Amino acid sequence: MLKHTALHAEHLRLGARMVDFAGWDMPIQYASQLDEHHAVRASAGMFDVAHMSAIDLIGAQTRDLLRHLLANDVGRLRDTGKALYSCLLNHAGGVIDDLIVYFMDETWFRLVVNAGTTDKDLAWLRAEAQAFGVEVRHRSDLGILAVQGPHARERVHPLLPPELAQRAGEMAPFSASWHGELFVGRTGYTGEDGYELVLPHDELRCIWAGLLNAGVTPCGLGARDTLRLEAGMNLYGQDMDETVSPLECGLAWTVSLTDTHRRFIGRDPLEAQRLKPARKTVGLVLEGRGVLRSHMAVRAANGAGGELTSGGYAPTMKGSIALARVAADAVGPYEVEIRGQWHAVREVKPPFVRHGKVLV
Repeated sequence: MLKHTALHAEHLRLGARMVDFAGWDMPIQYASQLDEHHAVRASAGMFDVAHMSAIDLIGAQTRDLLRHLLANDVGRLRDTGKALYSCLLNHAGGVIDDLIVYFMDETWFRLVVNAGTTDKDLAWLRAEAQAFGVEVRHRSDLGILAVQGPHARERVHPLLPPELAQRAGEMAPFSASWHGELFVGRTGYTGEDGYELVLPHDELRCIWAGLLNAGVTPCGLGARDTLRLEAGMNLYGQDMDETVSPLECGLAWTVSLTDTHRRFIGRDPLEAQRLKPARKTVGLVLEGRGVLRSHMAVRAANGAGGELTSGGYAPTMKGSIALARVAADAVGPYEVEIRGQWHAVREVKPPFVRHGKVLV
């Protein structure tokens, strides 16, 4: 039986088309996926992402645990509320999950992890946390609501307690503030500014209603996917998984090797890959008509090959784009096979779109 978020009845009332996503009954779109996409680029949209999980790590050695677990270094997090994006790796250097970690205080860090990986994340974290005496607390009592777009923050502020609204308005990107259990992180997955709100389910319903009354557009998973693809952001299980390292999926910037004494899980395979890479990720733009889709074959001018990991129509660009994983020695120009025919594509460096502007 599919699980329901706290907003399930609201999605049905609004006529959303629902789909199974990682065991949750989630809205893929409401009236129009294209309208939802453009609302986020031009104004403000909101996404029920309460199927994702907040996990609190609590204990005196929490920082040490995370420096052992994550490819990025939480040693850099010194200011309360600062956030870091990182990958949780297995011993072969493959990605168990990509996540955001927030520094709450020296004995408390918060992770926000993906829906489909929550169970394996919890099992991995709990197994590793024992040696550090750290408590792993799955905050299933909290839901998550993402509000994104150039007008997103101003729509949220009137619905927050005044003190929290003031602090949120002063926050830099990749920071968080909170008041009791109401947590506001200035992060997102769309290439636009906005907030991810972590809060008790009853409060989530109230803020959703307030945002709806303020004209914020409800958005489904379909628009979320086209927005994140334009922003050049990976989708777990598609652009990366436990057989793919951060170095192979365009996330080398999330790997910190500066501290040679920090022997995090997966470090040794990554160091070997840096010396002799096998695969890399490139961004592609279709030059003509058609739509790029995941798993389509790619070939480079020098004969090296690969495949698309994510692809689709980019509404902001009015064309088709993709992320592709190819051999490390591939040299463009590239072509993609669409229905048995090879079509020219242009290699670009993601992101394709950021803050409403086409960058490629």
